[in-house]
Amino acid sequence: MPDLTKYTRTRAIAAELRRLEGLAIANRELKREVVQRRKAEIALKKSEAHYAQLFEESRHMQEQMRHLSRQLLLTQEEERRRISRELHDEIVQTLVGINVHLASLSVKARIDVKDLRRKISRTQRLVEKSVNIVHRFARELRPTVLDDLGLIPALQSFIKDFAKRTNIRIKFTAFDGVELLSDTQRIVLYRVAQSALANVHKHARASEAIVSIRKLQGTIRMEIHDNGKSFDMDRVLFAKRHKRLGLLGSRERVEMVGGTFNVESAPGKGTTISAEIPVQIKGPKVSSKTTRKRARQHPRNTLRLPRQSDALIN
Repeated sequence: MPDLTKYTRTRAIAAELRRLEGLAIANRELKREVVQRRKAEIALKKSEAHYAQLFEESRHMQEQMRHLSRQLLLTQEEERRRISRELHDEIVQTLVGINVHLASLSVKARIDVKDLRRKISRTQRLVEKSVNIVHRFARELRPTVLDDLGLIPALQSFIKDFAKRTNIRIKFTAFDGVELLSDTQRIVLYRVAQSALANVHKHARASEAIVSIRKLQGTIRMEIHDNGKSFDMDRVLFAKRHKRLGLLGSRERVEMVGGTFNVESAPGKGTTISAEIPVQIKGPKVSSKTTRKRARQHPRNTLRLPRQSDALIN
């Protein structure tokens, strides 16, 4: 009887041990499953955050594209309005003045020769003014010097005229290898400089500006720096009442040719606009031009320039 009791106890103990071992195994499995679920939850949260970020970036880019499309339409209409107004206000009125002078010449031709010569001289000045206005419109729309001689002469011509009109002192330096860029890349750099200097005149209240083009490792970098007042970039880019392409248009142009566009603006330090375009250029290291006249003496394919231009224009 004692042996039976001992056997029964042994079996009960063994069964209890098996039960405890099963519970331990189940507990370990449960812990492993809890850890896996926590990992899955963390991964899910990271994935949700990642997709939320992608969605926000996509929404932001779509908003920028819609904004740019609206700005393009508004800018086209503004440009057409401006050209129409200036053609009417300047050229048409000048031509009307020429016609009036010519009409008076026919009346006074037989009366006063001296007065006739004075009228002819005045009429010639009006004709010259009309020609200059037409040339200015043509340069603003598409400068022929850019196609005929290259980017550096075109920029020097534009900067010289801009400095004369605005009384802003501008220092211009350039790397002549920029002329080996494609037509599209050169017109992008020209438009960026044109837009940046227009902003300097209209908004920065600057007295000086520096325009530089230099070669970096695998890129050509243009910088336009002014000593004027700074601005809030987000406010300028996304203001609903902002009706100019401005910085957004410049950035789109640069990115269109695979480049990068950057703006830095800080109180007391002015604004620096930079555009970098990837290139592979072999040839002279540094060179540019110092005078517009000298550049015109050489076609673009045989352009020979001094080693470095460092022109101060005012």
